[in-house]
Amino acid sequence: MRYTKLGTTGLDISRLCIGCMSFGIPGRGPHDWTLDEDKSRPIIRKAVEAGINFFDTANVYSDGTSEEIVGRLLKEFMAREEAVIATKVHGRMRPGANGAGLSRKAILQEIDASLRRLGTDYVDLYQIHRFDHDTPIEETLEALHDVVKAGKARYIGASSMFAWQFATMLHTSEANGWTRFASMQNYVNLLYREEEREMLPLCEAEGVGVIPWSPLARGRLTRSWDDATERSRADEFGRTLYAATAAADRQVVERVAEVATARGVPMAQVALAWVLGKDAVSAPIVGATRPEHLDDAIAAVEISLDAAETARLEEPYIPHGIVGFH
Repeated sequence: MRYTKLGTTGLDISRLCIGCMSFGIPGRGPHDWTLDEDKSRPIIRKAVEAGINFFDTANVYSDGTSEEIVGRLLKEFMAREEAVIATKVHGRMRPGANGAGLSRKAILQEIDASLRRLGTDYVDLYQIHRFDHDTPIEETLEALHDVVKAGKARYIGASSMFAWQFATMLHTSEANGWTRFASMQNYVNLLYREEEREMLPLCEAEGVGVIPWSPLARGRLTRSWDDATERSRADEFGRTLYAATAAADRQVVERVAEVATARGVPMAQVALAWVLGKDAVSAPIVGATRPEHLDDAIAAVEISLDAAETARLEEPYIPHGIVGFH
């Protein structure tokens, strides 16, 4: 495994991050395809044995059971000081007026709840899962700063939002001497490249590490366009992401297949290598529901696409409407 710094911090992370939405008690939350603890164990074990040290979950994943499973299994397979554990806050965790969002009350409640579920005294990266339009950013940022100063998080990160919102938050943190975002977790893959226009250049300029979610476009870049899986058949959100651009997206998937065939490797390795080749990207977040899914991800770290391959992959792309946040 290769390692890099998270943005301009001193934190060493593997070039792959394991996305832990796959882990959780099925039916606890919106997904029935998640893996319980026994089925999650071989995947997390294999990731650790491959040298991956970076794991990303969220309080909302499977109603908190993702954090519980990840916390217990990481204790089995690696020392806490070697693990880089990331989780997120924003989504609804309980009924009531203060059961979601990024208010001071919500953040201070949810960090403690996440730590209990993870079975640890701190997380390495605490991220806001989305932008909160109903809470002043000063309130959110000061609360995150206090979480860091209390020793409950080592770094803080943000997730999908408009670049102007992220720039405003970075400026506000600096103006007040508060802890600065170290990372941006956003939606980047060969089927959705809108983040290349503003967010990726902003992150490069500000020294913020990018850890993209869904780098394989929810599996669409790993197989023929017409093929389906159990997850994709039940993925209503995934269908909305690509419905308006299906013709162009199909061409991109076909180009991935062509490059993969020419190289003699699976499509997933080519699609992930493209994301890894972006200068702003520290570590894409890879979901896995079978141990063999990790094989392609690990192999992709060693692939460098040449200029002709990259141009061929990118050529069919057309502008997409903004998705992934609101």
